[in-house]
Amino acid sequence: MNHHLLTPRLTSVTLLTAVLLVAGCASGIQPAGRLPATPTPSDWSIPTDAALPGQPAGTLAMWWNNFNDPQLTELVTLALQANTNIRNAQFALQQARALRDVAAANRLPTVSASASAQGSNTVNTNTTSDTYKAGFDASWEPDVFGARRSALTATEADAEAAAANLAQIRVSMAAEVAVSYIELRGLQSRLAIARNNLATQNETLQITTWRHQAGLASSLDLEQAITAAEQTRAQIPTLDISIRQNMNLLAVLTGQAPGTLQRTLDTAAAVPQAAQNLAVAFPADTLRQRPDVRTAEQRISAALARVAQADAARYPSFKLSGSLGLSAARLEDLTGPTGLVRTLLASVTGPLFDAGAAKAQVRAQTAALEQARVSYEATVLSALQDVENALVALQGNRERVARLQAAADAATNAELLARHRYASGLIDFRSVLETQRTLLTTQDNLASTRTTLSADHVRLYKALGGGWTPDNLSAQP
Repeated sequence: MNHHLLTPRLTSVTLLTAVLLVAGCASGIQPAGRLPATPTPSDWSIPTDAALPGQPAGTLAMWWNNFNDPQLTELVTLALQANTNIRNAQFALQQARALRDVAAANRLPTVSASASAQGSNTVNTNTTSDTYKAGFDASWEPDVFGARRSALTATEADAEAAAANLAQIRVSMAAEVAVSYIELRGLQSRLAIARNNLATQNETLQITTWRHQAGLASSLDLEQAITAAEQTRAQIPTLDISIRQNMNLLAVLTGQAPGTLQRTLDTAAAVPQAAQNLAVAFPADTLRQRPDVRTAEQRISAALARVAQADAARYPSFKLSGSLGLSAARLEDLTGPTGLVRTLLASVTGPLFDAGAAKAQVRAQTAALEQARVSYEATVLSALQDVENALVALQGNRERVARLQAAADAATNAELLARHRYASGLIDFRSVLETQRTLLTTQDNLASTRTTLSADHVRLYKALGGGWTPDNLSAQP
C-alpha cells in the first residue's frame, strides 16, 4: 500500500468529515427580539366613526378620488409616475433587492471553468515545451455559525424596508400634490373675492366722488374711499404671485418644467371637498397601515440579523474547494486518461488575536439595534400625533367654517344696507367703510378656512397611511 498517497487522502476526508459534523451540530445564533413597547391608546381622543380592523387600508389606497375632482386625480396619478423622488426610491428598491440576491448567492457553492496554453523555449539548449490545461474549480464555505444566513436575513429586511420607504414616499407625494392643488384653488377663490370686493369699493368710490363734487361728502371721505380701494387692489398681485408659484410647484412635483401647467390650471375652479363620512381606524390598526411604521419594523429586523452576523464572525470559518482538470504537453493528449488531475482541499480559519475588534463590532451592531428600536418608538409616536392633530384640526376648522359662513352672510347684508343708506345720505361714509372692510376680511377668512379644511382631510388620509395597499408591499416595482 502506498502510504504517501493514502495519508493526504485520509487527512482530507477526516477534515471534511469534521467540518460537516460541526456544521450539523452548530445551530448558529438567531437573535430573537420583539418590537419595543409603545404607548398606543385604544382609541382616539376625538370621537370618530370607528372602522372595522383592516378595512380602511383598501378604501384609502386611492383616497384622492374621494374629492371628485378629475384634475386632482390626474395630477396625483402623474406625480406617482414621474416624480423624481419616487423614481429615485424605485431604483433604491432595485438596488436593495439585488444586494439580497447577492447575499443569497453567497450561500451556494461557486464553480468556475478555466483553460490555458503555455509555451516555453530554453535558449541554451534550444528546447521547447508546451503545456495545455483545462478544468473546473469549485468551492463552498459551509455556514456553520450562520453568518451568511444572518447576512441574507439582513438584506431581505433591507429590501422590505426599501419597499416600505417607496410606499411612504408615494403617500407623501400624493398628499403634497393634493395640498398644493387645494391651496391653488383656494388662492384663486380668494383672488375672485378680492376682485369682487374691489368692484364694490370702486362703486362706493364713484358715489363718494359724486357726493364730494356736490358738496355732500368731505375730502376725508374721498381719501378714505381711495385708500380702501387701493389696499384691496394691492392684494391682487400678492395672490397672483402665490398662484403662479403653486402652479410651478405642481409642475415640478409631476416631473415637468415650471410654467408647464399654467395654461391648464389658469382657469379658476372650486376648492375640492372630500366626503365627510371617512371611517377612521383604531390606533393599532392605523400603525399597521402606515408604511413608515413598516419601514421602522424592517430596520429592527435588519439590525437584529447584523448583530447575529457580527457575533458569528468571532468563530472559525470553513471552506471546501476542489478542482477537476486535464493537463498535457500536447493538445491532442488532453483527452487521454493520463492527463486527469484531481484536487480536494478542506481548510479552517479562525481569529486568534484581534485586540477585541470582533467583540467591539458586536457592540457596535447592538448599539445600532437599539437605535433602530428607539427610531421605531419615535415613528409610532409621530404617527399617533399625526392622526390626533389631523382629527383636532378637522373638528376645529369645521366649526370655524360654520361660524365664518354665518359671519360672511351677515357682513354681506350689512354692507349692502350701508351702501344703500349712504347713497341716500342717511349714514356717514365711516359706516360704509367699516362694513366693506369687515366683508372683505370675513369672506377672505372663510375662503382660507375652507381651503384649510379640505387640506385637513388630505392630512388625515396621509396620517392614516392612505395612498398604498399594505398587502401589495412586496410587489412594489
